Formats: sequence, C-alpha cells, structure tokens
Amino acid sequence: MRMMTFLSLALAALISLITPAAAQSGSFAPAIIVNDSAVTQYELDQRIRFLTLLRVPGDPATEAEKGLIEDRLRRQAAKAAGITLTDQQIAAGMAEFASRANLETEQFLQAIGEAGVAPETFRDFVSAGLAWREVVRGRFAPRITITEAEIDRAMSVAAQRGAGPRVLMSEILMPMNPGNAAEIRALATELSGTIRSEAAFAAAARQYSAAPSRDQGGQLDWIPLTNLPPQVRQVIAGLANGQVSPPVPLGNAMGLFRLRGLQQGGEIVAANISVDYAQLLIPGGRSADTLAEAERVRSEVDTCDDLYRAAKGYPAEQLLRETRALTQVPGDIAAELAGLDDNETSTGLTRGNALVLLMLCKRSATLAAGSAPVVADVSAPAADGVPALDPTLGFGQGPSRAQVREELTNQRLAGFADGYLAELRANAIIRTP
Repeated sequence: MRMMTFLSLALAALISLITPAAAQSGSFAPAIIVNDSAVTQYELDQRIRFLTLLRVPGDPATEAEKGLIEDRLRRQAAKAAGITLTDQQIAAGMAEFASRANLETEQFLQAIGEAGVAPETFRDFVSAGLAWREVVRGRFAPRITITEAEIDRAMSVAAQRGAGPRVLMSEILMPMNPGNAAEIRALATELSGTIRSEAAFAAAARQYSAAPSRDQGGQLDWIPLTNLPPQVRQVIAGLANGQVSPPVPLGNAMGLFRLRGLQQGGEIVAANISVDYAQLLIPGGRSADTLAEAERVRSEVDTCDDLYRAAKGYPAEQLLRETRALTQVPGDIAAELAGLDDNETSTGLTRGNALVLLMLCKRSATLAAGSAPVVADVSAPAADGVPALDPTLGFGQGPSRAQVREELTNQRLAGFADGYLAELRANAIIRTP
C-alpha cells in the first residue's frame, strides 16, 4: 500500500511537471543556437526555475542563458576530447549535489519537482559539470607542478592563513574507499538528518569518527576558516549555530560538521601559529671557538634540512628539530624565534655548556587554538564498531601539506578552466533564431 501511494504521488508529480511544459506553445523551439547545437525554450525555462530554486545570485534569466551556452560549449569540448560519462558517474554526481541539501537523490528530485523542475534538467546540469571537470583535468593537470616552496608559502603567516573569521565547530570524519563509499555516504546522510544536539553529535563522533578529535566528542577549539578546505568553508559559512552540515565529501573521507560559534576574528593569534625549528648544541659554551663553529655551519646551510649534512659528526642528541604550537615553545626560544624569518639562525642562547645554533625552519598558521601535535598508535586495534584512529584526519592541526597541494592544484585548474571556456566562447558561433 505504501509503495502504491508513493508511486501515485510520483506519477502525479511527473504529470504536473510535463503537462504545463508541453502545453506551452513552442516550448521545444530553439531559443539559442551554439555552434549548430540548439538550446530550446523549454531548457531555458527549466534552467530559470532551477536557478531560482537554488537562489543563485543575479538575474535568473540572464544566468540561465549564460549557463546553458557554457554547458553546450563544455559538452562540445568533452565530445572533441572523446570523454563520455558512465551512468554511475552521473548518479554519483547527482547524489553528491543532493547531499549538499542533506537529501538523497530521490528526495532532491521530488523537492525540485514540486517547483516544476524536471529530473532531466538536474541530470543535464550535473553531467555538463562532470564532463567539463574531466576535460580540464585531462587537458591541464599534466602542466601543473606545485613545489614544496609554494606549499610553504601557502601555509605561512605571510600568506595570512590563520587570519580573519574563526569558527568553533565539531567534526565527524569517516574514512571512505571505493568498497565502502555507498555505505559511508548513507550513514553520513542518516546521521546528518537525525542528530539534533551536541550530545548526540559527540556520541556519534566517538562511535564513527576516525579523527583524533573523537575522544573529545569531535569538538575542536577556535579554528580560522582559512585552515579549512574550500568545500568545508562553504558549508560552514552556511550553517547556523547548532546546525549539522550535510555530508561533505573530502576525498578519502566523508565529513559532518556542527557549528558551535563564529568570531569575525582579525589578525593571526599566537595560539594559531606553529613553528618548525632546529637546535644544534655546540659544546664549549659561548666562546670564540663555538661562535666560529656556528658561523661555519651557518655558512653551509640554506634550509633546516641542510643542517643534517653540515652537522655530520655531531651526536644525534645534539641536533634537535621539532614542530610545536607557538604557545608551547619555551619562552627563551620563542623570544629568539620572534626575530627570525624562515631559514634564519640565531646564536643568542646557551644550554648548559653548549652554544645553541637556533634555526627557524618555517612559521605556519595552521593550528586550531590550543591544539597539540597528535601522536596516535595506528597499530592499536580498533574497538568494536569504531574505526581505527587516523592522525592524518581532522582539522584541529590545520591543513596537511597534501590538502594544501590539492587546494593549490584546484586553484590552478580553475584558472585554466576559466581561460579555456572564455576561448571556446570567443571562437563559438552563438545566435538566436
């Protein structure tokens, strides 16, 4: 009986979509022609409805026309490159888009259907974007090389990562691979729709999250928005206090987030800064000989990594390197580091009978307030029903180098994509009948 009722409702919704559209005079006549590929008036009307429903900024009619022209160009580029999408790829793309509204695909289709948007309109919208992504990656990804120096700059205080608005949030991060993707996506959707309180979120984090924060119920301290991946920033920016996000795909994990507070922030605070520094302990105190030895070492190094070569022959315990939150660095070392730029050195300190050659490797703003380095025993067996702890997950430590590399790569790809689309449009023949 329930299935019959569902089918009846679905059929009624479908009829309500098709009948008005088909009744419109000339609805399937060409409205725009892009390189001999027609965009019908029906497609234009549908895209206007869809963009209106999504509350896309700008005039819906103008944006719809622009978007459909660009979609035709994207599809033509994909065809020229021999790119075709499978039904599974399109279905996954539709599911990902629908999940941003905390809905399954069928629920999303039902919701837009009530506003007069046909399923094919949504499918076409998603598939054009997916095909274009494949075009851009295939054409431009081999040209992109992100250097370690570029990653360092992107994570640096000078780049203002760590400045600006800050959020107080909780996280659940569930590892995902091709074998469990559907199961994890379904679980994340269920949790997103049923969690109503911080206590419920904390319980779910302890049971399902693999991030180190699960021991605190997923809670993180204040963290700059710039420390979050772009897709997480966008989701967090749209949440109200106490609200749980829809599932957010994060490559090798699916994330859920609960907003607990927002600050406008401003300058980078010490609690958000981490420092990577090295100390070479040169026996003999502060003397002419030790200062000369420090100068020899300093003249042979450009980066902290060079210290291992320049200090060859020193006992391992005399060359120390560590990364700490600035607030956890001993006061005398922090005072010396304050006057150094990356890869600069100081000989202002002594330890016992040793001169300290102190070198700042890099200063980064990548920590949530109060964060400490995570040390996890990944060999420890997981409890029943609880995933193994993964110290690479979670945002309390700020973005990993791999995440920053991906972010920079995507920024480069976006630039190439915009330029290529502009080129296609400039060379296209676009006319109205």
